[in-house]
Amino acid sequence: MTAHPDAAAALVAVLTARHLTIAVAESLTGGLLVAELVRIPGASVVVAGGVVAYQTPLKHTLLGVDETLLAEHGAVHPEVARQMAAGVCTALAVDGRPADIGISTTGVAGPDEQDGQSVGTVYLGLAFEDKVRAIPISLAGDRAEIRAQTVAHAIEAVSALMESTKLEITE
Repeated sequence: MTAHPDAAAALVAVLTARHLTIAVAESLTGGLLVAELVRIPGASVVVAGGVVAYQTPLKHTLLGVDETLLAEHGAVHPEVARQMAAGVCTALAVDGRPADIGISTTGVAGPDEQDGQSVGTVYLGLAFEDKVRAIPISLAGDRAEIRAQTVAHAIEAVSALMESTKLEITE
């Protein structure tokens, strides 16, 4: 994947060209990821919306994350990220059609650890077609830097997914 001066604009352009929609589930980024995507003119064609499930119980009630998983492991866990990404596709269905791609962010921005996880521990969830995966990331910096880096990594992850699947989808 080649770097683009505006990664969000490049991603919105690719999603638009491929007629794909994206839904965003955020915890530690608190809306920053969906804001970065909708900053781009024309993003309404591809961005279904975003859910900020900041408090742990909302990950279950809004996104369908398993309550037992949350109780046993807390919100900062790879399976939580996967379930958030899959759940947001359905939660933000438009006219009964789930979003094509789900991206989620969960982690510890600081200043204190959470759920036994150190500051900078982040998991992205990525759902596309019948595949859902978690991407572990270890970041450094202050709270604002960790949140901003998480947004950049999330856009990069979806862009890499689009690059790796471009041959599988015909227009």
